[in-house]
Amino acid sequence: MRYTIFGNNLPAVSIKLDTGESIYTQSGGMTWMSEGITMSTNMKGGLMKGLGRMLTGESLFMATYTSVAPDSEIVIASSFPGSILVLDVDASHQYTCQKSAFLCAEPHVQLSVQTTKGITSGLFGGEGFLLQRLTGHGKAFVEIDGSLAEYNLRPGEVLRVDTGNVAVFESSVRYEIETVKGFKNILFGGEGLFLTKLIGPGKVWLQTMTMPSFASRILPYLPHRNDR
Repeated sequence: MRYTIFGNNLPAVSIKLDTGESIYTQSGGMTWMSEGITMSTNMKGGLMKGLGRMLTGESLFMATYTSVAPDSEIVIASSFPGSILVLDVDASHQYTCQKSAFLCAEPHVQLSVQTTKGITSGLFGGEGFLLQRLTGHGKAFVEIDGSLAEYNLRPGEVLRVDTGNVAVFESSVRYEIETVKGFKNILFGGEGLFLTKLIGPGKVWLQTMTMPSFASRILPYLPHRNDR
């Protein structure tokens, strides 16, 4: 498998597959493909795993694309302006992602649901109780909202992040929620009541934009029914 990411702030990934190679994505995720690729649709893991994926923003059914000719191309585009991150998944490198981050992956990468630990993390962590987990082995592609920043945390090193800006982190990183300190900071600081606390060791990828914040900024400019 060979891949090329293109498109700048509206990215897509072009994947070239040799005969017999496959990738899978959510139903409707393909943008275009060459003649030498076939598609099969299934729940990939059964009904319960499919329902779990739906709770994290993916589809119940997944589509697997397999090459039947050498050097066949499939292109999959992101659904929001931002970046595409490539992850090499194996036994030593497993990842937790924000909801709806999954774009596509090789067949031996498993996409599953991960619940956040503790009720405060679930209620106030910006992503709810459910996140996406990538295990197995192979390449996986995830979409990032806005620009991407990477940090490699040392053991015990702490990174505090505004709600929702955590995109991906390695399984070795601990994910917690803490309350913003100071009454004035809570009321007037503009960061809300809670922050996400990431504790090393491990890699963390952050995103500069979130879809909810983007939607809230453009909402005042959208026409309303009463304006017509």
